[in-house]
Amino acid sequence: MESWVGASAQLELTVTDADTAQTVGSGDVPVLATPRVLALAEAATVRALARRLESGTTTVGTRVELSHRAPTPIGRTVLATAKLAKVDGRRLTFDVTVSEGDAVVAEARVERVLVDRSRFLATAFGTEP
Repeated sequence: MESWVGASAQLELTVTDADTAQTVGSGDVPVLATPRVLALAEAATVRALARRLESGTTTVGTRVELSHRAPTPIGRTVLATAKLAKVDGRRLTFDVTVSEGDAVVAEARVERVLVDRSRFLATAFGTEP
C-alpha cells in the first residue's frame, strides 16, 4: 500500500438548491453547505482508491479535519482534489482541496481505514458468528 501514496482523484459539483446550508439544515444561507463539502471531499478520497482496492475490501471514514473558507453560491462549480498523503498500516490519510477556479473554498484532511467489507458489515449489523 505504500506504493499508493500520491494516488489522486477529482470530483466536480455544481451547486444547486439541494446543496445549500438552508436545505440541508446546517445554516440559513443559500450557499454550499459544509456537510456537502465534506461529502464531496470524502467521495473524492473514495474515487482515488477505486481501482486499487482488492475485491472484498473497502475503506471507511474515521476522522476528518475540515476548514470551509469561502461561500459558494448556487450555480457555481467547485472541484475537489484528493491526494493520498500517507499510509500507516491500514490507515490512509488524504489531503483534499476544494476550489472554485483559483480560489480555495475548503481544505480537509480525511482519514480512512482499509477493511474487509463483509466482516465490517457483519459487525455493523450484529450478524458476526
